[in-house]
Amino acid sequence: MSALAIAWLEPGQTDFPAVEDALGPGSDAPGLLAAGGDLSTQRLRAAYAQGIFPWYGKGQPVLWWSPDPRMVLETSRLKVSRSLRKTLRRFRRDPRCEIRIDSAFGRVIRACAATPRAGQSGTWIVPEMVEAYERWHRLGEVHSVETWIDGELAGGLYGIGMGRMFFGESMFAWQTDASKIALCALVAFCLRHDIEMIDCQQRTEHLASLGAHEVPRARFLAHVRRVVPLPPPARWIFEPALWDQLDALPAGASRDSVTSSMQPA
Repeated sequence: MSALAIAWLEPGQTDFPAVEDALGPGSDAPGLLAAGGDLSTQRLRAAYAQGIFPWYGKGQPVLWWSPDPRMVLETSRLKVSRSLRKTLRRFRRDPRCEIRIDSAFGRVIRACAATPRAGQSGTWIVPEMVEAYERWHRLGEVHSVETWIDGELAGGLYGIGMGRMFFGESMFAWQTDASKIALCALVAFCLRHDIEMIDCQQRTEHLASLGAHEVPRARFLAHVRRVVPLPPPARWIFEPALWDQLDALPAGASRDSVTSSMQPA
């Protein structure tokens, strides 16, 4: 397959080309698999179950990607620096601070869309993508993990929970470390519910500093195929006792960052 010959998806079509047909590392768009189609919940479910995700900009058709290698965070390998551990201890002790799940999904995805990214003049979270993931959220498979301080939303992230897999999409912070706190809370939830891997899609240095790393696409897809059919967590609720899940995780150096994305910058 060449850059001039990617597959075009017709409206209503939910099948995708084989991910091995995605453009390779020597192309202008490594990982690009197909274009066209729509963002129906049925199509999105089919895509994520095959390790495919949409990523495109304003004025473009929907573009579908399956990069090789794939950036993932294995939840048992989250690196929590000394400074972040101190921040988490303060957060846990402070009655004004809390983690909520799915209490403000619309605000979270719009904050992610509005957050400036290094090297980007716009956003890939275009309005039709916001609408599509809000529809999917109402069906209980798309979730936001939110950091709240003094009753105000301070940061968070959103992604897709299918079976025992979490596909991360984007993060934002309006206060320092708020997105890191939300990510740590997500990892704690995942550890408690036997979710071993969070998809980060493509490499960012911010996520690498927190323990994310690249794996071959074949290994990633083998894991997705194994865990997506499993029963999902019964309830997406964050209880303070979940923080204890992080106690045995490795420490690691982590640069402070106010904003981050699970998508390529």
